[in-house]
Amino acid sequence: MKNITIALLGQPNSGKSTLFNGLTGAKQHVGNWPGKTVEKKEGYFTHGASRYTLVDLPGSYGLSAHSDEEIITGEYIANGKPDLVALIADASQLNRSLFMLADFAGIRVPAVLIMNMMDIAERQGKKIDIAGFEKELGIPVIPLVAADKTSYKDLFAFLDGFTGKTFLNEDFSENMYINRLGDYYAKIKNCIPREGIGVFSQTWISVKLIEKDSKVTELVQSSLPDEMSAKIKELLKQVTNGNLDTGSCKFERIDTLIKNNVSQTEHMFTRSKFDILATSKRWGKPLAIGIIIVGLIASMLIGFPLMGVFGLTVTWLAKLLAAGLASLGTSDVLISLVCGAIMTAVGFALQMASFVFGVSLVFGFLENVGYMARVSYVFDDTMSKIGLQGKAVMPFLVSFGCNIGGVTGTRIIDSWEQRVMTIALSWVVPCAATWGVIGLISGTFFGKQSIFIILILFATAFLHFFITYTVFKKSLYKGKSRSGMIMELPPYHKPHWKNLFSSVLSKMGDVLKRALSIIVLISVVFWALSFTRDGNVTNSVIYKVGTFIEPVTHFFGLPWQLFMAFVASAMGKESALGVLASLFNSSGIWQAVEVRKAVDTLALGNELLAVISKAEALAFLFAFFFNMPCLMSLAATAQETHSKKWTLAIAFYYIAFSLILSGIAYRIGLLIF
Repeated sequence: MKNITIALLGQPNSGKSTLFNGLTGAKQHVGNWPGKTVEKKEGYFTHGASRYTLVDLPGSYGLSAHSDEEIITGEYIANGKPDLVALIADASQLNRSLFMLADFAGIRVPAVLIMNMMDIAERQGKKIDIAGFEKELGIPVIPLVAADKTSYKDLFAFLDGFTGKTFLNEDFSENMYINRLGDYYAKIKNCIPREGIGVFSQTWISVKLIEKDSKVTELVQSSLPDEMSAKIKELLKQVTNGNLDTGSCKFERIDTLIKNNVSQTEHMFTRSKFDILATSKRWGKPLAIGIIIVGLIASMLIGFPLMGVFGLTVTWLAKLLAAGLASLGTSDVLISLVCGAIMTAVGFALQMASFVFGVSLVFGFLENVGYMARVSYVFDDTMSKIGLQGKAVMPFLVSFGCNIGGVTGTRIIDSWEQRVMTIALSWVVPCAATWGVIGLISGTFFGKQSIFIILILFATAFLHFFITYTVFKKSLYKGKSRSGMIMELPPYHKPHWKNLFSSVLSKMGDVLKRALSIIVLISVVFWALSFTRDGNVTNSVIYKVGTFIEPVTHFFGLPWQLFMAFVASAMGKESALGVLASLFNSSGIWQAVEVRKAVDTLALGNELLAVISKAEALAFLFAFFFNMPCLMSLAATAQETHSKKWTLAIAFYYIAFSLILSGIAYRIGLLIF
């Protein structure tokens, strides 16, 4: 079978990832580019007698080496890894989306131009002369709708006849460069070998030198004699606005190309009242918050029933399996491990994937119809004050319902650094499960004063938010300002349900696979520490460890029982109540974490009041509130960052910070109570 590697190249929002998902389906995997934090997506599909490997190159607006995304893209193409580069353009916004094609001209790698979103272009009254584009560009041009697989027939026909000789016209913008850049351009070009260097033509290299592309400058210095490099360096001193001048040339050439091959029937563009409201400086933000809250509720209405079904199914299967193993004479230890720790971990992972399904479906729909771009637009000025894009507001709001949704919602953020920063900050947001524990503990110990405790927790959360940003900014941004967000407001359009569900199910499967490995490992460790044959907590390793380290935990204001509840809350916030009830009644800890069912809050409150002081209760509230959200959020973070290092760094930071706050709260509590 013949193997062909195709690289997808295009700007953000061009439909590149939609085409990737449409062609590869579930046959894809996500990781990081070697030595980089930028996401790498690869997949494959078979057609005819060939197997095609698809590489979704990072979305960027050009090929200058100004970001990791652009550097990765340039190096991948230059190293000759793709057999074909598929340039993706949005047919409804050709003036903007063809810039990548203009920037690619002069790279001697077989190419094809894919005109995506033809359905939207037609609704706009545009008639595109595909044959005219092909004649001017020298490469095949394929119209399609990436979200509609039935429109792929022309693409497959092209692949059937692909010979590897489809090269984009090298002189695409040559006349514009000569007219606008003048004498110094001609002199720089004459210093470059006529045959170019590697896959790069003489014209392409000259333009990139004028743009002060660092990677091309290094390439020229390593490929040419020293005297020629010195001459180029002197000539470049004449350049003052290289990027502006070359960019103007490229856009001028694009305008000519469009003028020659695109006709527009009379089509009066009018913005809907909803869109005017959605982008309004005054009403855009309240509307966005309202829609996101409704979206979160809808996500829960979809995800929670699935979570319930999986929870009941796994519990039923665990009981059935336990009975079967017991009938075979299997040891109690093995039954507890398999039917307790492992099956519970599987249940956790399935429940997490269920919530991800709900969030991905609802917010994928909003993205699909074009609304999420408006959310980014109206919140960009607000988020820019903490070095983020407007897109970051959605994960923060969703985290009030569940931090898992907040973490997975960061995938809409293009910059990896900003995605990690958003995840780190979203962990501060208290999820719905947090309030059940906070309400019980604060109400039990502080009564009517509990409202002041909650307000103090919120005030501390705001402080925590800005401290966290300051701490992580140094490592993530390394002195760089945030990546600017070019405001793109795509036209509203109908969702493509089949493609949307396919994408959501693919994400759900990927999340489940990654979550299982993390959750099973930690669950087994916790089970091993808490397991006892007789169910008596005093015989467990965790009891012995807890009582042994109590002198240390008490420094943070936490008796060993509260400390163990704090540890359990990292698996699931609601587990803390079950563990507290278990510990103060001397029964098994693991069962409380495993089942997480309702406890007798009145009895638990009385037990706590008899043993725990107000200062210790205050310390626990701070430790619990600011601890890492849950084990499933940890798994989601590993999924979205593709970095064990950063996942562990965020987790350890939150655990350490929560204990520091706990210690401070305890000492303040001793002074007050």
